[in-house]
Amino acid sequence: MKKIGLFLLLISSLAAAQKSALEQKISSITQGKKATVGVSVLGFENNFKYSKNGDKKLPTLSVFKFHIACAVLDLVDQKKLSLEQKLFLKKEDLLENTWSPIREKYPEANVSLSLSEILDYTVSLSDNNGCDILLRLIGGPQTVQKFMDSKGVKDFQIKYNEDEMHKKNWKALYENYSTPNSAVQVLKKFYDGALLSKKSTDYLMQIMLGTKTGTNKIIEQLPKGTPVAHKTGSSGKPDNVLTVAENDMGIITLPNGKHYAIAIFVSNSTETEVVNCKIVSDISKAVWDDFNK
Repeated sequence: MKKIGLFLLLISSLAAAQKSALEQKISSITQGKKATVGVSVLGFENNFKYSKNGDKKLPTLSVFKFHIACAVLDLVDQKKLSLEQKLFLKKEDLLENTWSPIREKYPEANVSLSLSEILDYTVSLSDNNGCDILLRLIGGPQTVQKFMDSKGVKDFQIKYNEDEMHKKNWKALYENYSTPNSAVQVLKKFYDGALLSKKSTDYLMQIMLGTKTGTNKIIEQLPKGTPVAHKTGSSGKPDNVLTVAENDMGIITLPNGKHYAIAIFVSNSTETEVVNCKIVSDISKAVWDDFNK
């Protein structure tokens, strides 16, 4: 019994030392930056936990498209929707002055796209029009909130769609929020199959592995080919001074086949976009190095 106690004490000491080293590294990255930086890390197999401002409610921006996709796929699992069903897009569905690869490809609209295609645009390319088309289909942000609440997801709120966030006072961006800790916990639930069926989990995982936005964020400094299933979010500077959010969250697969979830939310920053993204990139690299020691 004495040996077991010593062994557990050693494990605890090693975990504390790992956290302390990572804390020092992340503190050196954020030191002097005029921004609030929220970080949360969760090791799936070893339950390693680290957070900095992990319980702060920070604006999600397009990170919430992951939560929206989950709510859509729950309705697919219930057979209320089908990935093959076609949605007809009218010109008025494809708003101007918003990020929309769908609109770039089909400027005149009058086209039918499958639900699967719109999900792919919305998650992997972060299409704002695609996002709002999905929200209208399922009954609005309240449907997403209800679904996340039903799955025990805490410290997450969604009140406005993309169009509303653009039209309202930019401070409305803060009304869609998550804590970094909530972000990694919902990713763990997703990975464990506690949100969706295995088929829908695998499907959304593949879309997230193919995310094309945020190449200068959590994936930038990781070894080429590292599997990263992630979702980004970015506000720009709506008042030309303050970046409301420069975010990225995802599930990363290590060379040994194990996994961790990471969420890095840079908020209320007066730094440049380059500096904000480098904060995310540098923290991601520090966490990767820590797991691969």
